[in-house]
Amino acid sequence: MFDQFSTTTAINERASNEMRSAVLVAVVAVVAVLGCTGCNGLYFHIKENEERCFIEEVPDETMVVGKYKTQAQNPDGTFQETSPGFGIHVEVTDPNDDIIMSKDYEAEGRFAFTAHDPGEHIICMHTNSSRWFSGRTVRVHLDILVGENTNDYRMIAKKEQLNTVETRIFQLISQVKQIANEQAYQRTREASFRALSESTNQRVLWWSIAQAVVLLLTAFWQVRHLKSFFEAKKLV
Repeated sequence: MFDQFSTTTAINERASNEMRSAVLVAVVAVVAVLGCTGCNGLYFHIKENEERCFIEEVPDETMVVGKYKTQAQNPDGTFQETSPGFGIHVEVTDPNDDIIMSKDYEAEGRFAFTAHDPGEHIICMHTNSSRWFSGRTVRVHLDILVGENTNDYRMIAKKEQLNTVETRIFQLISQVKQIANEQAYQRTREASFRALSESTNQRVLWWSIAQAVVLLLTAFWQVRHLKSFFEAKKLV
């Protein structure tokens, strides 16, 4: 009996060790994937007169910052820094289809705008053809920051002479404001969707009533028509 108990204990310990090893491997894999994702970032390829657009859904009174860097493709397929004079044109359209920003930028830099209306903002980028005629493919590295993520807390702490605790408090306040703006925006969307759903339900109800009325009128007309037909044939 003691040998059987020892064997069972050893099997359980082995299974527990294997489970811990599997969990450790899974955690390492997830960390590796996240690390690679953060390292790769977002980039896309464009050519002359080609435009790429991105949609950012943001609350009102929210800052949006885009950081970008361009690289030109060589004949061998590699990429290098773009030539002097190369430019990128950025255009931003708000949910009301109004252009709130349209500006030329250099080959590397950042652009920023404030969303005064909540909803989807379309950010479009294309090369500045008036300065560049090589026709080569350009790789654009793009990082879009929204709301609280646009704050550079090191610069803020240096400018306002804040210590570590004060900087952290300022960061938490900014995060709370961002969460409040996001919640207000979600409530607005919920109210809009609710109104749309109620309107759709009302339309479905009236459409069903209209169908029922049409069916009743059609049935009444058929009965009258059959009655007239039978009376004409003197069958009734």
